Amino acid sequence: MKKLFSDNMLCYAIRIAFILLIGFMAYLFVAVGLPWGGHRVTTPYIGFLLGAVTASLVVILETRLLRVSTKILFLGSLGLLYGLILAQLISLSFPPAFHEDVTLRAILNLIFGYTGAVLAASQSKYVDFSKIQLLNPPSTEKKKVKIVDTSVLIDGRIVDIIKSHFLGGKFIIPQFVLKELQSIADSHEDLKRKKGRRGLDVLNSLQKKDDIEVEIIDIDFPDVDEVDRKLVELAKKMEGSLLTTDYNLNRVATVQNIEVLNINDLATALKPQILPGEKLRIFVYKRGKDREQGVGYMEDGTMVVVEDGVDAIGTTVDIEVTTVLQTSVGRIIFGRINP
Repeated sequence: MKKLFSDNMLCYAIRIAFILLIGFMAYLFVAVGLPWGGHRVTTPYIGFLLGAVTASLVVILETRLLRVSTKILFLGSLGLLYGLILAQLISLSFPPAFHEDVTLRAILNLIFGYTGAVLAASQSKYVDFSKIQLLNPPSTEKKKVKIVDTSVLIDGRIVDIIKSHFLGGKFIIPQFVLKELQSIADSHEDLKRKKGRRGLDVLNSLQKKDDIEVEIIDIDFPDVDEVDRKLVELAKKMEGSLLTTDYNLNRVATVQNIEVLNINDLATALKPQILPGEKLRIFVYKRGKDREQGVGYMEDGTMVVVEDGVDAIGTTVDIEVTTVLQTSVGRIIFGRINP
């Protein structure tokens, strides 16, 4: 905070020094008899005032331009150049007397230059520099688009994954996925309705992010009824990756050699590795499937089955890991209570 304050104070000091310097130079110009702006000023103090005002206008322009994006400045400059060229071409059709009148020529340049700059800058939101091959040479590596499944939007973890920069690029939302999400949001069941609305909120959050590209496409497969099969066909057509949390869709797509990005697999991979023989401290919540088993959970949600832990329900115990079982739905840890 202190550094930011000191930097701002330095900028203000430089700008004030610039204004005073230009004012002093104007004072000297007038004192030695040099004209200012084509007119001879006789009073040096008026020259100082004119110089300070001119420098102040430059400073105001500079502070305003700092708030403008590089894209708008670039397009505005191109528009200004185009406007000035157009003004010169139009002036060729005027009579010779026009070219001798500096004021009329200046007005014509101002009108066309200003109009060209404003019109070009106002179209910045419609210009995508990423599609200009001269500015962005084509990469030798083809980046796959990511086709988003309904389950990912309802799950919601995609927002945090993108925010952490583990996932980026272009995300495709098919219209049939959006329709399925809207039908879930309009469901009469309260739980399904909440899930659908959360999915729509997640989609809205993705569309607002500047570091990724989200596109809703209207490609459909009328001959295919199921949304999962449509996603598989779309992934084949676009040669993209499927982003999902659906286990069945994951298996179907994998069988057909489609790259699948499963958020559940990512979450499992990020869980700390537990090896047999390690010691854990677990709160036993409930009885397990077997009569003598107790069940607890680690902080990341991993289920821990405690052998002979039924008597420890409602207490925290130290256990030794005996087995780690990886299943399709996640990881299960088995352990026994330390004597």
